[in-house]
Amino acid sequence: MLDTMKKVFGFTSFLPDQETIIRNILNRKDVFAVLPTGGGKSLCYQLPSKILPGTTVVISPLISLMKDQVDAAQENGISASYLNSSLNPVERSEVYRDLKKGDLELLYIAPERFVMSNFLEELKTVQISLFAIDEAHCISEWGHDFRPDYLSLTHITSLFPDIPVAAFTATATVKVQDDIIKKTGLRTPYVVRASFNRHNLFYQVKRKEQVESQILNFIHEHENESGIVYRTTRDAVLKLADFLSKHGVRALPYHAGLPAEERKRNQEAFSRDEAAVMVATIAFGMGIDKSNVRFVIHADLPKNIESYYQETGRAGRDGEPAHCLLYFSRGDIPKLKYFIDGIADDKEREIATDKLYRIIRYASHNICRRSYLLEYFGENYPAENCGACDICTGMVEKIDITIDAQIIMSAMLRTGQRFGIRHTIDIVCGANIKRIRELRHDKIKTYGAGKHKDKKHWHFLVDELLVQDVIHQDGDKYPVLKLTKKGIDILYGKETIAALKTEEKKKRPLALGDEGFTPYDEYLFEKLRVLRKKIAEEQNVPPYIIFSDRTLHEMCRYYPGNMSDMQRISGVGDTKLEQYGEGFIREIKAYINENPGRPERQSSAEQSFFPHANLGPKRIKGETIQKTHELFEKGLSIEQIAKVRNLAKSTIEGHLEQLIRDRKDIDINRLVDPAKQDEIKESFLILNTWKLNPIVEYFNGKVSYEEAKFVRALLQQNDSKKIIEK
Repeated sequence: MLDTMKKVFGFTSFLPDQETIIRNILNRKDVFAVLPTGGGKSLCYQLPSKILPGTTVVISPLISLMKDQVDAAQENGISASYLNSSLNPVERSEVYRDLKKGDLELLYIAPERFVMSNFLEELKTVQISLFAIDEAHCISEWGHDFRPDYLSLTHITSLFPDIPVAAFTATATVKVQDDIIKKTGLRTPYVVRASFNRHNLFYQVKRKEQVESQILNFIHEHENESGIVYRTTRDAVLKLADFLSKHGVRALPYHAGLPAEERKRNQEAFSRDEAAVMVATIAFGMGIDKSNVRFVIHADLPKNIESYYQETGRAGRDGEPAHCLLYFSRGDIPKLKYFIDGIADDKEREIATDKLYRIIRYASHNICRRSYLLEYFGENYPAENCGACDICTGMVEKIDITIDAQIIMSAMLRTGQRFGIRHTIDIVCGANIKRIRELRHDKIKTYGAGKHKDKKHWHFLVDELLVQDVIHQDGDKYPVLKLTKKGIDILYGKETIAALKTEEKKKRPLALGDEGFTPYDEYLFEKLRVLRKKIAEEQNVPPYIIFSDRTLHEMCRYYPGNMSDMQRISGVGDTKLEQYGEGFIREIKAYINENPGRPERQSSAEQSFFPHANLGPKRIKGETIQKTHELFEKGLSIEQIAKVRNLAKSTIEGHLEQLIRDRKDIDINRLVDPAKQDEIKESFLILNTWKLNPIVEYFNGKVSYEEAKFVRALLQQNDSKKIIEK
């Protein structure tokens, strides 16, 4: 088993629970496994497919991804194919022929094919080693993504009584788990509930204000990273994708209303790193196989924890650090409630409502985000501080809002608790309007008590009080505000109340407290990424299928200099070593030769496999920036330098920004029109910020991020005391 894993997949050790799952499958025992995204589900059935005689049949709803899954298996030397509606009759005949001949180790099919009597008869004539049901939660009405097609699998064990069945899902409560086992008829299965803790994911919630600008700002802080932004409606998807594109982000839309060909084209562009950001509805669904998604943003509130967990799970599948950001506003709640209220079945509507309030609590409570998610799935997180969410890292702080809460609740009480949010805030702010005068609400003690703060603050406060169940809304069409028992206690000073305030200055840590997240040579990574993309285009597959980011990161820590060294890199199996090993070794050697000062390579293979830390990243960084400086002085443009150095344009811009800040002799007039420079400098002083987004918005698009960045570096060169970090 271990020998096969190393030769085929290039791994020397199992992830948690993989080994016991595989051993049970090899012993022909049924398995039910809840493994988080990134937990290595595919290895659990792909590895047995190389050991057991016959064909492993994988049942998956992900028709759009089957080709990528098959390509990835084939790259590892597994004979694999798929059968779905995208194949023409000739292609289907070829797959059937290979199946009958026993030439397929792995076959992917969609669940609806399992109800076709002719297909079932074909399966009964060939040797089947295993049935693997992927996304098994789709069979349960209690699950968050029930699919009627999956009900065809309720007969799988009776139709094939001698074949082991393994069912996998990334999200299932205990109730859903029991339902899946019952419906699929698993026979005393080996059950695994792996930890739902995705230790490499950083969770953050921010108050949603101007969400498009907020997202743009985040993306600019994560240049050259791949990410997904989820929106609730198709219109919001198109609008945001267009907004990001106009501001220089390679973003594409994805929703069910787009033509099938356009959806396919956009998904492929994202998978192949031709687009950096996918803006999508949840139609951009389960099992997104791209391993190097570095962030997932929810621009709107998800409908439940399961959906949120699964969608955030598409980040960091390679095990490297990734960021999950949710923008939350109570304004999202009525939209979701509207759809829930339209559910005809009372029980189903009740379940959906309960799940909605659980995700609201996740977004609004000031407890560890990770702990809350794990508790939902029945898992206890043992540590008090996870070190990888906004609450635990101090990105947010608690502020006492008791006095302001009492002002709002006093206004409610003095007006008989008969008015809504807007009227109550108008009273507190001292609005001089006809309705307030007619009702004589300008005469009550609380009138104008909050006029020293703007309406935005009071809307924030009402939201907090609603979320924390201090007040509630009563009535459907014209809801009025009412006090709860908790609210009465706070109003009369028996309790206090705090809210969370976002602290912008603190950033998430680069390493999330895990020893595996060690630094790597980022400049070598850029070169290897370019090589990987070139090979992927030649092979017509997504780059992550050639090598994952994690594998490239390891190359950028250890600089393998021969085939023996390369074979020790995680993710480099025999087939990939033979196909790509020499090419990547050549690229690494060329890079090392361009960057002298490295330690001398020792004679033995063990000694020559040296870590990046010995090189000293600052020295490498200084040398590679110096090379950019030399080429710029020779008169080359940013685009020309990027081409010569085989680096991303944004990397060269970063070099020049650092050179300007370090007072190197850089002619900034070549980078920014001299007529613009003084205006841009002045805008930094006027807006009193180092952030780029407000500057670009200030000029209405007449100034680019790059121009603002270079002028900022010029100002920072003088360490301007007038500008502070906001």
